[in-house]
Amino acid sequence: MNNTVKRNIKILAGIPLGLIAVAAAIAIILTVIPLFEKADKTPVDDSARWMKKLDNDKYISDVVLPGTHDSASYRPSLPFFSRCQDFDIAEQLEKGFRYLDIRLEAVDGGLRLVHGMTVCRNGLMPWSGDLMLDTVLDQCYAFLEENPTEFIIFAVKQDHGDASISDFQTLLRSYIDANPRRWLLVDNLPTVGQARGRLVLMRRYSDAMQYGNRSGISYIWKEQDNRDDTELAIDSIRNGPYLLNVQDRFKYDNEDKWNAFVKGIKAAHQSKDRRMLYVNFLSTNGDLAFGHPYLHAKKLNERLLSEEYGGLDGWVITDFGSAPIANKIYMENFKPASN
Repeated sequence: MNNTVKRNIKILAGIPLGLIAVAAAIAIILTVIPLFEKADKTPVDDSARWMKKLDNDKYISDVVLPGTHDSASYRPSLPFFSRCQDFDIAEQLEKGFRYLDIRLEAVDGGLRLVHGMTVCRNGLMPWSGDLMLDTVLDQCYAFLEENPTEFIIFAVKQDHGDASISDFQTLLRSYIDANPRRWLLVDNLPTVGQARGRLVLMRRYSDAMQYGNRSGISYIWKEQDNRDDTELAIDSIRNGPYLLNVQDRFKYDNEDKWNAFVKGIKAAHQSKDRRMLYVNFLSTNGDLAFGHPYLHAKKLNERLLSEEYGGLDGWVITDFGSAPIANKIYMENFKPASN
């Protein structure tokens, strides 16, 4: 037995058993419990190609679109607090989701997926590497190659790190330039026909590099990170040529969140102006300093699937998304128009 092992044994021997038990319990809560928190695995026929029935002349803001919140956080470094999805990006696309919430950090000349300060990983093991943007893009490109009728909303946010916006924007552009035919870079809301087969870049950062009409669609709003007034739901923000209406009250408890969500649906129902976009998040972290997304998603997703609220509208973004949830959302596009 070498000296290092002997020294470590002595250190452990000096720690009270109660403290070791508490540390072990915390480790189980933070890493093991999330392994058993699963989304519904029920498949839905043709979920990978549902957009083929959409009218090419329809604006993407008029499509009832299912999306996932913190889309890459299916294997994050602190899963109890940070895990928001059960399926990887390729699986999410196959199950019908067409809005990806992409949170990035510049590191070592590349971009990796993060959820705030936590890092998204390639696997469950401690030695699993970081999930980098090129891996996610390869999954998106492969999906679009197989399903050319579809498009993907690629909503990008610089979520961590100290890189300047201009450096972040330049680095992202290098990824785009490696496969430009798969990207739609415009500064206004396009039609379905224009978007098919492409990633539609929507940027939650300023156009620091002044790319102009090749910068991606401005998609910026102030964080809705308080619960001082839980009657609040949608904020309306002018983003260039269109008005963004977003409900992302991620500090509300379940009941307040559901009420805000329903208000968002009703507001979207009342407006069919293509110069307006309604984005409605069902995801929440709850009203504690450190939340547990699965606890809220399980209950809210059940309500989404079971309750009657006059149908869905706008873009609907969920945690722990599943094929039945995506189907519930996108099938709204094919219901007969009401008088």
